[in-house]
Amino acid sequence: MKPHVVVVGGGPIGLACAIEARIDGMDVVLVEPRVGPIDKACGEGLMPGALAALHRIGVDPHGRRLDGIAYLDGASRVEHRFAERPGRGVRRTVLHQALAERAAELGAHRIHAKVTALSQTADGVTLTLSTGETVEAPWVIAADGLHSPVRRMAGLDGRAQAAQRRRFGLRKHFGVEPWTSLVEVHWSHGAEAYVTPVDDRTVGVAVLGSRPLDIDQVIAGIPELAGRLDGVPSVSDPRGAGPLLQRARSRSAGRVLLAGDASGYVDALTGEGMRVGFAQARASVAAVRAGSTEQYERAWRATTRDFRMLTSALVLAARSSFRPRIVPTAARRPELFGSIVERLSH
Repeated sequence: MKPHVVVVGGGPIGLACAIEARIDGMDVVLVEPRVGPIDKACGEGLMPGALAALHRIGVDPHGRRLDGIAYLDGASRVEHRFAERPGRGVRRTVLHQALAERAAELGAHRIHAKVTALSQTADGVTLTLSTGETVEAPWVIAADGLHSPVRRMAGLDGRAQAAQRRRFGLRKHFGVEPWTSLVEVHWSHGAEAYVTPVDDRTVGVAVLGSRPLDIDQVIAGIPELAGRLDGVPSVSDPRGAGPLLQRARSRSAGRVLLAGDASGYVDALTGEGMRVGFAQARASVAAVRAGSTEQYERAWRATTRDFRMLTSALVLAARSSFRPRIVPTAARRPELFGSIVERLSH
């Protein structure tokens, strides 16, 4: 039986797309070559809006309560606690497993393969897989990551960023009881370190910056964080991601829609990528049901507007001479900092 939609990419956003499609009554095939829980270098903090989106589709991953966000630079500190409901720190592998179990429970069919070629007609899309078989469907949703092969095959890759301006991420975990219920963002001279409680005995540290980027060196350059982690064993190997900025010329080409990081990404600096991605999953399935790429383009712009504008502005400031004043300025205007956090977290 030909499915209503093929989802390419079995990460959290691809799985959310498959779940949304099954909830909507569609037959769905999920194409992903990797087996088992998929890890990724990310901050692992689910904002309240992301957690609410997961609950709506029947997913409730185990983790550690997050009550807000704090910015620190040694001399200054500002924090905001979420006004309505908490978020949650969740290991990426735990989140993936919970989504995969829900997709399987709903009857999403899975094929372990890579997409090697794509062709379209007015009525549908044909994908050629690494197994040699083909899969046909009226629609394809590609949620296959920052370096999306389907985005390239569909001719939707945007202009690449200049090499000297590229930012990357690294993350590893430390076996220590979390000392706070906040996500701490430590601003050092050349990088930002996100500290996220992910369970009762583990914190994740993700650092963002330009190459060369060494997570241990970044931590050593932040005295407060280095003191917290002195002698604490790491419980995972460093994992990297990037370049973070990825552009797409459009979110659709014919009957192919892009979702999640594949649809374009600014930076991880404001921490709400999962919230935006889950909103895109819902919008892409609604557009498939309506048969309207224009509907998806409008929804994509609406759901990502704040993320794109605020994150771009903050990255620009982080690269400028204003960088040392970011946290002191936020500390002098805690109400402004809080309003931005609230806007991004819902």
